[in-house]
Amino acid sequence: MTGITYLRGDATAPSVKGARIIAHVCNDIGGWGKGFVVALSRRWPQPEAAYRAWHRGRAANDFALGAVQVVRVEPYVWVANMIGQRGIRTGSKGAPVRYEAIGTALGHLAGHAAALDASVHMPRIGCGLAGGKWSRVEPLVVERLVARGTSVTVYDHGD
Repeated sequence: MTGITYLRGDATAPSVKGARIIAHVCNDIGGWGKGFVVALSRRWPQPEAAYRAWHRGRAANDFALGAVQVVRVEPYVWVANMIGQRGIRTGSKGAPVRYEAIGTALGHLAGHAAALDASVHMPRIGCGLAGGKWSRVEPLVVERLVARGTSVTVYDHGD
């Protein structure tokens, strides 16, 4: 038992009451346009616009692996852009996923969730285009969020 609730459905549309944060992993090069971000952008323009501005201003802000940007998209819904991927392609150093950065970002996210008294909703972060393995990400989610009392729901898209 991990303490994570698993559902089949759309992570962009959590059907629970109260404050909700939708978390996902972004790359560190300013790219937005494939994977889960497409579903986010279909629902709200704010997360992409905020991420792109954050990346553009990176010389003067905290944009880096492990950083989190929380963007309000509805009165009780926020999107957490978490930088947990180095680049976008698998190369000599393996898949773009960076587990340590995801762990750091989840730790920051826990603080935001506590401050907002929010539940966290996500796809299997870092396991799509980033090329990560859920067996490595799930323990980070449990340690950084669930163990700190944050309710977490992971969505698997499709039937």
